[in-house]
Amino acid sequence: MSWVRSSAAASRVCRLRHAQARGLLSFNRSFVAARPPLSVTDFASSGGRSLEWLSRPGLNCSWILHCCRSLHGSGEKHQQAPVPRAVPLSRLTDTFFDGTSSVYLEELQRTWEADPSSVDESWDIFFRNFTGQAVTRPGVSGQTIQESMRLLLLVRAYQVNGHMKSKLDPLGLEERNVPAELDPGLYGFTEADLDREFFLGVWRMSGFLSENRPVQTLRSILARLEQTYCGTIGYEYMHISDHDKCNWLRDKIETQVPDKYVPSRKAVILDRLMWSTLFENFLAQKWTAAKRFGLEGCETFIPGMKELIDRAADLGVESIVIGMPHRGRLNVLGNVVRKPLRHIFSEFSGGIKPVDSESGIYAGSGDVKYHLGTSYDRPTRTGKRIHLSLVANPSHLEAVDPVVVGKTRAKQYYSHDKKREKNMAVLIHGDGSFAGQGVVYETFHLSDLPNYTTGGTIHLIINNQVAFTTDPKSSRSSPYCTDVAKALNAPIFHANGDDVEAVVHACELAVDWRCTFKSDVVVDIVCYRRFGHNEIDEPSFTQPKMYQIIKNHPPSLEIYERQLMEMGQMTEEEANKMRDKVMSILNEEFINSKDYVPQTRDWLAAYWAGFKGPEQRSRIRNTGVKPEILKSVGKSITLLPPGFTAHRSIKRTYEQRAQMIETEHGVDWATAEALAFGTLLVEGNHVRLSGQDVERGTFSHRHAVVHDQLSGEKYCPLDNVLMDQENEMFTVSNSSLSEFGVLGFEVGYSMENPNSLVCWEAQFGDFANGAQVIFDQFLSSGEAKWLRQTGLVLLLPHGYDGQGPEHSSARLERFLQMSSDNPFSIPEMDPTLRTQIQECNWQVVNITTPANYFHVLRRQIHRDFRKPLIVMSPKNLLRHHACKSNLSEFDDVQGHPGFDKQGTRFKRLVKDQHDRSDREEGVRRLVLCSGKVYYELDEERERVKGHDVAICRVEQLCPFPYDLVQRELKRYPNAEVVWCQEEPMNMGAYSYVVLRLATAVRALGRGTVEDVKYVGRPPSAATATGFGSVHAQEQQELVQKALQPAPIALKVH
Repeated sequence: MSWVRSSAAASRVCRLRHAQARGLLSFNRSFVAARPPLSVTDFASSGGRSLEWLSRPGLNCSWILHCCRSLHGSGEKHQQAPVPRAVPLSRLTDTFFDGTSSVYLEELQRTWEADPSSVDESWDIFFRNFTGQAVTRPGVSGQTIQESMRLLLLVRAYQVNGHMKSKLDPLGLEERNVPAELDPGLYGFTEADLDREFFLGVWRMSGFLSENRPVQTLRSILARLEQTYCGTIGYEYMHISDHDKCNWLRDKIETQVPDKYVPSRKAVILDRLMWSTLFENFLAQKWTAAKRFGLEGCETFIPGMKELIDRAADLGVESIVIGMPHRGRLNVLGNVVRKPLRHIFSEFSGGIKPVDSESGIYAGSGDVKYHLGTSYDRPTRTGKRIHLSLVANPSHLEAVDPVVVGKTRAKQYYSHDKKREKNMAVLIHGDGSFAGQGVVYETFHLSDLPNYTTGGTIHLIINNQVAFTTDPKSSRSSPYCTDVAKALNAPIFHANGDDVEAVVHACELAVDWRCTFKSDVVVDIVCYRRFGHNEIDEPSFTQPKMYQIIKNHPPSLEIYERQLMEMGQMTEEEANKMRDKVMSILNEEFINSKDYVPQTRDWLAAYWAGFKGPEQRSRIRNTGVKPEILKSVGKSITLLPPGFTAHRSIKRTYEQRAQMIETEHGVDWATAEALAFGTLLVEGNHVRLSGQDVERGTFSHRHAVVHDQLSGEKYCPLDNVLMDQENEMFTVSNSSLSEFGVLGFEVGYSMENPNSLVCWEAQFGDFANGAQVIFDQFLSSGEAKWLRQTGLVLLLPHGYDGQGPEHSSARLERFLQMSSDNPFSIPEMDPTLRTQIQECNWQVVNITTPANYFHVLRRQIHRDFRKPLIVMSPKNLLRHHACKSNLSEFDDVQGHPGFDKQGTRFKRLVKDQHDRSDREEGVRRLVLCSGKVYYELDEERERVKGHDVAICRVEQLCPFPYDLVQRELKRYPNAEVVWCQEEPMNMGAYSYVVLRLATAVRALGRGTVEDVKYVGRPPSAATATGFGSVHAQEQQELVQKALQPAPIALKVH
């Protein structure tokens, strides 16, 4: 019902109560019925806090409008007001929509009647209009509470859906349906209401409603809403659940100053836009047939990116890590990250040839120019300096995203940036890949996880409105390519790519958000590609209408120049002078590019100084540790705090580990790993272990983090190896259920600093192929393509124990197949040098003893180069009675049991454990194997007393240990050579090993490839059988065949 005027005080109070009872309380019942999780006080029985309530994210305007309409015509019987309660005097000065009850309204009205100046100005205006008294402000003609509420709903509709009406498409091709919620008629307003003045109050709200203008005409309100929400920037933020964040954004958006850029700033923006445009034009003129994936159609991106960097530096950011695809990369390299233009032009003129091999400088295989990265300390517009790193990336779109975020997190750790203020990530995307690639969501999902957050990433989307040749309607199901970001409550700013000032403003606002709230934000630059997917593509085949418009569409530089000239802020002569200056520099750089010689070691950041490339020989170091340090670390990793109530099984496990250290015998796998981590920490190295369930371990073996069974408190012994150990010096963290995203993160983390052991463990090795892109494009080939080293360790549980085809194989064959060592040539095998391993792309090991695991982990740090390490980690060996080591095998004292000529270090091959002389002519068969099958072979040998069979374990498969294999071949001159494995013949190590074994045999005059026999499962499509009985039979048969008295036949059944 309408609130009407009355001159009688009694009637006023009566009508007030009547309205409370019939209308607003009716509204509350509707509200409670429709939204059961919220209480009546969410609206407040007097209409209190209505605007603040309406501004909450997630409310449906249509539903609220329906509730407002229920204020009319409700036939319900009036309800009595709630029981009065005391209202503190301090509340009597609240603003109009802060009322909390009808009692409060009555008290406030009595106070106002006694002294109008004693209440807030908004209440004074309300009561004057309600009672028909004259006001000093313009009157509000016939306004009702319902109209106020509807007007507020209209305001909210613009905040929620105004972006749907914004002018985003520079080509005008997009057909957009304007939401009905933006029609004032839906709220009962007509043209006759446009010049009526409406009371809006003096709110405790952000935005233009906070400007102390409680009375405005509907026309002015609509004009402001259209200007704010329906211009060349579309804002999406009302999905954010945090009310303070929404208010912050509302304040930034709705109170923006028109024409905020002064002439001097406009001149800077124009200069940057000119560099962006003329750079692309120059490349197009000089290399007409070259692919360069230019930025034409989105040249405004460069001014936006530069303003983002300037603003970030002003807010305290010291380093930005950038990841981006190929489109616009050369422009970013040259104009943003400041890679020498002569270097870029030199690459166009034939590329950087590898330096003559006689000089010994490693150049790798190289990559196309639009995949390369670089770094630079860039000066900003305000005189600061900021370090920029553009990470090299493959053509696999979005694969670089988690790598960039991981590198940023590492920078924050090493710079002690705990508040995430100094180091920031910026990711640049395409519209098709942002919506289509799952790794985008995986990366978003890491954004607020404790050991993965970087304090927010800024996402910039170059929205071509087409993905290669696919239209948006075929490439995504959502209205925008950015909708995935809503799942993480990230604000989204859509900007028209032709409006350079809109792009600049959106980028500045994004930086402000990230630096204020330390969370992700998205800027969607809606643009086009002037020349299709690349410069030699013909886009009219698939988008004829779009490219007919593009053909006649002026570039953004021309649009902005004309705009400035029309405003009288620039003359044509001044614009031509700027243009001539840019072209002069470009031509000069082009001339200098013909004699340009690139600097080597560009990949070596400060932390990498002194580390060697593949051409610089590194000497082998022992990895043993002094016995007293082993004992000290061993004590630290087996102690639980006093009063800590561990699970009884875990308590027993820790007691057993303490006994291992005390007796120096029976050290198991988990204890060896903890000793490796702990001793590296003592030496000052950062250790990080990440992956699914790594804190406990998939197989309940690690228990790196222990939980108090009463309080739930966590304790990590490796956090307490040193006195006052630095936070995060040791990090073990369960990850999200992701392989691609998390492994990419750890790759980026490991690239920042070589003085750290960074490990990623798969839940099962079988699941690692979910991250195959990272293996293929970054780990196996990153050093060759981009001269970027990483020492990342991958722990991939592998082994055949009857768990079926999805829990048996880490696909060892794939890693070996990608290895770069030559199977037909034995390299230099100097026992004191690392020649072979430095020339190989990575290391693949399948280890059988805890001590060897300890040494291979420590070896990753105790060398002056870095290579990825792939570990086929065990499952049943974690508790196998024979898979134990003595503590003496971990120390650096010569002469301990098991000490041999290799010293106290990782053993690439473990010789037969029986006492053998240097020459054993009586041994009839030499079985070479790798991994857990050794223990089954050894048990079978003991059972059949096959002492004329020698079993050697190849612990390091890649690079292949030719020297040690040949040592064993010489030891057993008459032995039949057999390779035994659990995996099917077309899997496992056989295909890799057989060629290298044949090369070793041939070099000794012992035969050819046909003289290397195979024992294992026959070829198979599936990695393993799913039937336990079949598995057991297969396993028994292959073990027995390896030990059979008769020679091994070549035929595989």
